[in-house]
Amino acid sequence: MKIAMIGAGAMGGATVEGLIKCESIRNGDIIVSDPSAAVREKFSMQGVSVTTDNFQAAQETDIVCVCVKPWFVEQVLKGIAPALNASHKMLVVIAAGIPSADIHHWVPNCPPLFLVIPNIAIAHLSSMTFIVPIGASEEQTAVVKTLFDQMGTALLTDEKHLAAGTTLASCGIAYAMRYIRAASEGGVEIGFKADEAKQVVMQTLKGAVDLLQASGMHPEQAIDLVTTPGGLTIKGLNEMEHAGFTSSVIRGLKASLK
Repeated sequence: MKIAMIGAGAMGGATVEGLIKCESIRNGDIIVSDPSAAVREKFSMQGVSVTTDNFQAAQETDIVCVCVKPWFVEQVLKGIAPALNASHKMLVVIAAGIPSADIHHWVPNCPPLFLVIPNIAIAHLSSMTFIVPIGASEEQTAVVKTLFDQMGTALLTDEKHLAAGTTLASCGIAYAMRYIRAASEGGVEIGFKADEAKQVVMQTLKGAVDLLQASGMHPEQAIDLVTTPGGLTIKGLNEMEHAGFTSSVIRGLKASLK
């Protein structure tokens, strides 16, 4: 199975980094098409095929991933449309806010289509990725989901919920980073060195995730385990809530969705 990545900017490049780490994918079966010489040189040194010819990349591969800024999607798709007219092709579009109806208009004989939204942790095989299959068989959907599952966790959804998934996971990773920054700065204020505070916060978050995944508990159940009557934890939690912690998170998510 050969995979083309058309556009290797931040998200496209992160996805290529993830593909390189996948044991089931050979580097030589990945083609990166990007106008940047620096990007091409970077991936060429890792055994990835590179080109500036989007049409060639699409023509020579089975899964064609288009990962460019939303305002470039139409131009790119129209340029490669003839190369997509083959029974074995699958098209993956990684771009926020592009309706499938537009894609079918730009690519009249569109192959099975997948709208995909990962986040940048895909470079380290830790993405939360949303996949919307359109006109794809169960077998084709399984191929694409298995591919993205190798680079984190993939969730099949419908097009109606893709924007919400983008907000919760793709934008959401930035929100998680902001919490890490805030907690690290707080750690400095209460006496830790900056690097130590960041390490403490990151390991604490990792522990929280591991605990919830292993136990299946609701977060509030886990919170109850560490909040004793009149204790330090409940005082800190209540102070954060007085400042609007939960409300701020929800409002931020809703603002991103709009």
